[in-house]
Amino acid sequence: MQHVVIIGNGIAGITTARHLRKLSDARITVISAETDHFFSRTALMYIYMGHMKYEHTKPYEDWFWSKNKIELKRAFVSSVDTEAKSLAFDDGSSMSYDKLVLATGSKPNRFGWPGQDLKGAQGLYSYQDLETMEENTKGIQRAVIVGGGLIGIEMAEMLLSRNIPVTFLVREKSFWNNVLPQGESEMINRHIREHHVDLRLGEELEEIVGDNSGRVKAIKTKSGDLIECQFVGLTAGVSPNIDFLQGSGIELNRGILVDENLQTNIPDVYAAGDCAEFRQPNGERRPIEQVWYTGRMMGEALGRTLAGKITAYRPGHWFNSAKFFDIEYQTYGWVWPEKKETESDFYWEHEQGKICLRLRWDTESGRLTGVNNFGFRLRHQAFDKWFNQSKTVDFVLEHLRDASFDPEFYQQHEQQIIDAFNQQQGTQLKLKKKSWKRILELVS
Repeated sequence: MQHVVIIGNGIAGITTARHLRKLSDARITVISAETDHFFSRTALMYIYMGHMKYEHTKPYEDWFWSKNKIELKRAFVSSVDTEAKSLAFDDGSSMSYDKLVLATGSKPNRFGWPGQDLKGAQGLYSYQDLETMEENTKGIQRAVIVGGGLIGIEMAEMLLSRNIPVTFLVREKSFWNNVLPQGESEMINRHIREHHVDLRLGEELEEIVGDNSGRVKAIKTKSGDLIECQFVGLTAGVSPNIDFLQGSGIELNRGILVDENLQTNIPDVYAAGDCAEFRQPNGERRPIEQVWYTGRMMGEALGRTLAGKITAYRPGHWFNSAKFFDIEYQTYGWVWPEKKETESDFYWEHEQGKICLRLRWDTESGRLTGVNNFGFRLRHQAFDKWFNQSKTVDFVLEHLRDASFDPEFYQQHEQQIIDAFNQQQGTQLKLKKKSWKRILELVS
């Protein structure tokens, strides 16, 4: 019986184990130094905020693993010997494998800032980071967050839930404007400030200042400001967690280099999730995809491959979702900060400034290429099918009610959107009534 060892019990590693088990009787061992069981990493913030307990974040009961003959080992892998097909643990013990999956996730970036190792300065990725944050934020008067991404805004919401004032340093001139177009980015700027966050755009960290006990007491910005604080959240992105693989013979760049089948340069060694870097990126996707959804899809493909059904990672159309305090965000297809020369663009924003929609399409054919929606919900299945069918922006707008899945009695915005489009584009599109027959065809 082959022994498949998976290092990492996040979404990529666990999905690999589950899908392999469905198709194979191989011995499966999942190793993690983080927690005994798989938990939902995206829910860490809600543990801190008191909305959930840790046990509520586990998608499977603890008996699930033994019932499905998936062995769990709590241990830290210090090195990998690919020639002997053996793992060394930090306690001196070892384990052999026939096939190895590296699903080790990411670690918070640290860019060599003076004082970055002081007590009270930390990132947020792992369960241990959450425990450290719990300890580091007891009784503090102010926090500073460095880095304007999704983890940063989550950390701001966490701190505000405990009435801890927050200063937010963002290097860019507008929040997340390396991802969002100007309209959406400016809307999020306003929303952050409405939550009484001291948002400082175009500002960078120069130094973290410590007191005599080795704890954070202030930070200095590159513009010369001194901000007193007792906690610094380092949320300037994450990097693949691969340091322990140095000298293993596994080819590394920023991440673990893999082909479309998630195979490394070493036979029987694979990588998936945040730590994997594709030699040939898929279409316009980045070589490293540090997103929950893509980790799950990699695991599904790799589980089949390990069972002998070679399956390339084919993620389809790009999609993602997030939450900026009270504003939900979804994106389908490609919406770059600046539209391409071959694209046309439409942007609508509700008068209250918390709901918006952006559409991008190929100017020549009218084919929809991307959607950003904030503050209301649109069906993923609808846009996935419409992209596959090369539907035009006109078709999508006329059938926008079919894509809506806001709860009942929520205010509807489709007529305002299509009226604004007609006014901007000089068209005469008419909104069709919602059709459950069409909706069921979209989601089937």
